[in-house]
Amino acid sequence: METLKLTSPAFAEGGSIPKRHTGFGENLSPALCLSGLCDAAVSVTLVLDDLDVPFCKTYCHWLVWNLPPVAELPEGIPHGSSLPALGNAAQGIGYGVHRYRGPYPPPFLRTLHRYVFRAYALDCRLNLPSTARRRTLMKAMSGHILQEASLLGTFLRP
Repeated sequence: METLKLTSPAFAEGGSIPKRHTGFGENLSPALCLSGLCDAAVSVTLVLDDLDVPFCKTYCHWLVWNLPPVAELPEGIPHGSSLPALGNAAQGIGYGVHRYRGPYPPPFLRTLHRYVFRAYALDCRLNLPSTARRRTLMKAMSGHILQEASLLGTFLRP
């Protein structure tokens, strides 16, 4: 099976996430590209975590599941618990409630933050309410992950 790769035209692996994709800009989700997606994939899940919040291991910014297994996801995925234009995908509850919420470190955290976008190719669609949080989503995906990939971006509060 080919290795899944997650990239974005907005920033390179380990590079700075542009302001337009943060809470200091337009807060638009970046376009994301999946290459090497296996034919058996039924759906795709995306998770965005901040790895550098001192009081928790990871801080979840965005959850979206039941995306169609496509090579490119557009910039600016709209707000809402359901995404009809994207195969009725669901957005759960992270820092962004039913929406993408990009980097926005609090004023007391003036260090560089690492944000990791994770994509999971699944062998099914998940039957979860849109009120699901990260832990519930990860548990539901257990045993259904065919492939996974990540893309790391950084951001420093201006």
